[in-house]
Amino acid sequence: MPRRHHLPRVAAGAAVLALLGCGGSGNSNPTGTSGSSSASGSSSASSSGSSSSSASSGGTSPSASSSDPRTSACVADVREAMTPTQQAGQLLMAAMYPGSATSLDPYIDDQGLGSMLYLGGWQGSSAVEAASSHLQQVAPTIDGTTVGMLVSADQEGGQVQQFTGAGFSSIPSGLDQARLPDLRSSAKGWGAELASVGVDVNLAPVADTVPASVGRANEPIGQWGREYGSTPQVAGAGALAFAQGMQDAGVEPTVKHFPGIGRITGNPDLTAQGITDDEMTTDDPQLAAFKTVIDGGTNIVMVGSARYAKIDPGTPAVFSERIIEGMLRRGLDFDGVVITDDVGAAAAVQATSVAQRATRFIAAGGDIVLTVEPDQVPTMTSAIVEEAKGDPAFADQVQRSVTRVLALKEDMGLLICG
Repeated sequence: MPRRHHLPRVAAGAAVLALLGCGGSGNSNPTGTSGSSSASGSSSASSSGSSSSSASSGGTSPSASSSDPRTSACVADVREAMTPTQQAGQLLMAAMYPGSATSLDPYIDDQGLGSMLYLGGWQGSSAVEAASSHLQQVAPTIDGTTVGMLVSADQEGGQVQQFTGAGFSSIPSGLDQARLPDLRSSAKGWGAELASVGVDVNLAPVADTVPASVGRANEPIGQWGREYGSTPQVAGAGALAFAQGMQDAGVEPTVKHFPGIGRITGNPDLTAQGITDDEMTTDDPQLAAFKTVIDGGTNIVMVGSARYAKIDPGTPAVFSERIIEGMLRRGLDFDGVVITDDVGAAAAVQATSVAQRATRFIAAGGDIVLTVEPDQVPTMTSAIVEEAKGDPAFADQVQRSVTRVLALKEDMGLLICG
């Protein structure tokens, strides 16, 4: 599998309307990026750091515990040549909707936006290919070096398919994929369709385990058959095959939604109720599915917005140092890129200001903040820059995150110096 050189593994509102009906089956799409959408909004919240302190979790701070990412001369030179705003822009991903191939240009030009996501139901490969080509043409140039865009899709299967029409297959749901005779080969074919239109990241597969006792009562995953199985072993095997197939096609997969949203009943993108897992622990059996895919070479992990009563009570996973830095980076030895589920319109994070959605995630050990509301980009960028000015530990975390993102881009051929 390609492009895994720097990631050693251990063995063993408007958004709502845009996201509905894009699964191609006539049903409402239950997801935005990984599971849906909600009206946007931002209200003030608590402090900009994670609500779980390193002291209370028994760990060290992200700046002390994160291993330094691999830094080539190219990555180091480009990172150091960036302005603080451009560095912050590399840590954001914004959605782009059909008919607006130039809509992100101002954020790329002014904030150095480094990643995007196709949303809203794009029809036909020609429109996507043209938009992808434009995005790479306007990608930020730093000291003479073009820093290519991470061009992403949410092409998971079943009800979660942002691309339909000419040039795109109708992909079965996770449960149906698990029954295919050679899922890896099938996923390679679906990945080739993405690569042919300039998409280099897929926000899939799902590695969530939905227990048989929960089943369709699990609104974000089980209701739509998005899981590969009801045990961590089956869920992990299916997710790994899908991820490997994508990498075979030259597309980076994104395993989601760490540490798992298979037991909850509410969808965090649509409600703040019923989104607490009362059973998950730091050594939970369900983590085995994520470990399988991470050990298999996945470079990107998406963290969900559910809450976990036995791990970090009351704190959405995307803001939890115990979950990102502790369970994912230290526990599973993952040194790749960590991305949020949508924090632009998701109901689960509406009690936190837009600015703090960005800073709290990065402070907890994350790298790329995903928003389905692109007009939030300037607020998030400014918040990252200002927080780094006043907090050396946060500034160090920003440097680490930018390094991880640039290193991934270098391995993907999106950053070429000299």
